[in-house]
Amino acid sequence: MKRTLSALVQNKPGVLAHVAQMFAARSFNIDSLAVGRTEDPNLSRMTIVVVGDDATIEQVRKQLSKIVPVVKVYDFTGESLVERDLMLIKVAFPPEKRMEIQAIVEMFQAKVVDIGSKFVMVEVTGPEEKIEAFINVCRPYGVKDVVRTGQIAMPRHPQRPRDNSHDAK
Repeated sequence: MKRTLSALVQNKPGVLAHVAQMFAARSFNIDSLAVGRTEDPNLSRMTIVVVGDDATIEQVRKQLSKIVPVVKVYDFTGESLVERDLMLIKVAFPPEKRMEIQAIVEMFQAKVVDIGSKFVMVEVTGPEEKIEAFINVCRPYGVKDVVRTGQIAMPRHPQRPRDNSHDAK
């Protein structure tokens, strides 16, 4: 089962490597990892998607909490989330298929960001299912290249107070 964790970490060199090393040392697999600065320039947020059972996820959460630059770990299990992934995809763009491809781009509320003589580059943003669906629809036209950010997530405004965070240390 896929689970989304979020780690608030100190924004300093080596933190990502330290976290990745923890995952590798314990044979945990990362399905998706996205990192970026927060509203506080001293902190970054890691959004980590991990596949595993409850025991595995609990171990991942505990091990993350032990890493010194990790300030807080959030387990979004059971939370209503807004999840997004960003993808750039190059799709073959022959003249006879351009109207079809443009219709697909519009249907997915995607955005053409570059056009060449043979390929079009499209930006697609949304939940993972939308990204995967766009790739699958484009395969018959010829997918040249795909780059994805990995999932980011934020809980929706809570209906009831709930603290599912775990202070590190």
